[in-house]
Amino acid sequence: MASSAGLALCGQTLVVRGGSRFLATSTASSDDDVLFAYDCSTAAEKSQESKGEDGQPADKGSDTILASTFSKSGSYFALTDDSKRLILFRTKPWQCLSVRTVVRRCTALTFTASEEKLLVADKSGDVYSFSVLEPQGCGKLELGHLSMLLDVAVSPDDCYVLTADRDEKIRVSWAAAPHSIESFCLGHTEFVSRIFVVPDHPELLLSASGDRTLRLWEYRSGRELHCCHLTSPQEPAEPRGDERFAASRITYWSQDGCVALLCDCIPAVYVFQLDAARQQLVYRQRLTFRHRVWDIAFEEGRGLWVLQDHREAPLVLCRPVGGQWQAAPEDAAVEKVSAHLRGNWAMLEGVAGVDVGFSGLYKATFDNVTAYLRKKEERLQKRRQNPAAGPNGQAKKMKPGEASLRCPS
Repeated sequence: MASSAGLALCGQTLVVRGGSRFLATSTASSDDDVLFAYDCSTAAEKSQESKGEDGQPADKGSDTILASTFSKSGSYFALTDDSKRLILFRTKPWQCLSVRTVVRRCTALTFTASEEKLLVADKSGDVYSFSVLEPQGCGKLELGHLSMLLDVAVSPDDCYVLTADRDEKIRVSWAAAPHSIESFCLGHTEFVSRIFVVPDHPELLLSASGDRTLRLWEYRSGRELHCCHLTSPQEPAEPRGDERFAASRITYWSQDGCVALLCDCIPAVYVFQLDAARQQLVYRQRLTFRHRVWDIAFEEGRGLWVLQDHREAPLVLCRPVGGQWQAAPEDAAVEKVSAHLRGNWAMLEGVAGVDVGFSGLYKATFDNVTAYLRKKEERLQKRRQNPAAGPNGQAKKMKPGEASLRCPS
């Protein structure tokens, strides 16, 4: 659903993906850094050919990476691609542990806090779990929705599985018994594109939607604590009121309780402050960029990494200066990683023409009342112009002898 170019960061390990490939490196300034590259087109196992409803072979798909994530400690990295494969890696050192198939194309995935399982959400509304400790194990169906899933998350204590779907709902289920639902977080009026459990406030959930809002929840009770409308954060140049956009990334900086929100189709990043004591979000600023922003990620102690569609400067590092975030003028780590990306720009340059974002997920509206009223008014106008016309617009025929029965005027 989101951009096929992405950025993932855990500790000092940074991954940039584009198309079927990803590059992994370190943000440390050491010269002995090793670059790890992987291409999904070289992965061995592919799903068996299936048939569609018409009996014809279904689309086999490409090798484009659809979603990726790190485990909490950064020891594992996983991705899913358009060929219905789930690929698991160990990161220290980098090594592919397994290539497994999934039932349907996936939209999101996450590791449990214990790093024993990997949860995968798909377009049919199902969540499957895959063992990390047994890399070759098959998936197990955990729960299902009646709508497409767009994101999945787990609570820091692994007690709850949180899922967001296309039909405006956020469901909170028991991890040990996923059929038992703890609560629903209801309030969005469009699809829920992203959810994020705040690490240092494990009772709080952030969610973003196609309705252009960022909401704060106490998810166990399903209570909405605060709602921020992205069309009115007191900035001079705002998106048009009828413009559609949804969040493609929510990232959090625990050092200062900072929340960064990236929306598709807008070259800007919204920055909020989480006031946990008052249970609210405070708008701080909007970072604007000259080029399309593909993804963002915080690195603790360093700042906000921004991946953008610009070959000469594919990465930007933003830091807080005097209470305002701004791009750092020079940074050795940024230049080092940017050099790697410029040398492998082929994996990113074709992304811009392929991405469709979330545009196909909005509810379609059909205004047939206006057309009906217009046609009705046209019929009435014709009757006024031709009073002798019948209900079907034709002149009324008189029966033989009917004229002789009329009274003389």
